[in-house]
Amino acid sequence: MNFPAELSYTQDHEWIRIEEDGTAVVGITDFAQQELGDIVFIDVTTVGESLGKGDVFGSVEAVKTVNDLFLPIEGEVLEINAEIEKSPELVNSDPYGRGWLIRVKPADASQTDDLLTADAYKELVGA
Repeated sequence: MNFPAELSYTQDHEWIRIEEDGTAVVGITDFAQQELGDIVFIDVTTVGESLGKGDVFGSVEAVKTVNDLFLPIEGEVLEINAEIEKSPELVNSDPYGRGWLIRVKPADASQTDDLLTADAYKELVGA
């Protein structure tokens, strides 16, 4: 499994990366996509909405299950990755690259300070 050190992680298995322009990119971890299995649909209906940290921003549907997706920080959901709408399997094949889920405008970028580091996340999932 892959746990990029430059990302922050949540206990709900999302990752977040703050971009140079101040926006944040959010996805699910390699561990999460492996646990879910083949992902067939990503449902995000919150584009344009401001949500709180921990709020549900959408769901991911795999062959055998549907799971909620939780926002790691407070902010406005700016966009969904158009590529995953057409090819949700990108979340399985490239969860930290082309398989990202949403872009968010954070209410405060320092909110990532209390998220997990890659090492802490590895410990959480027993890797």
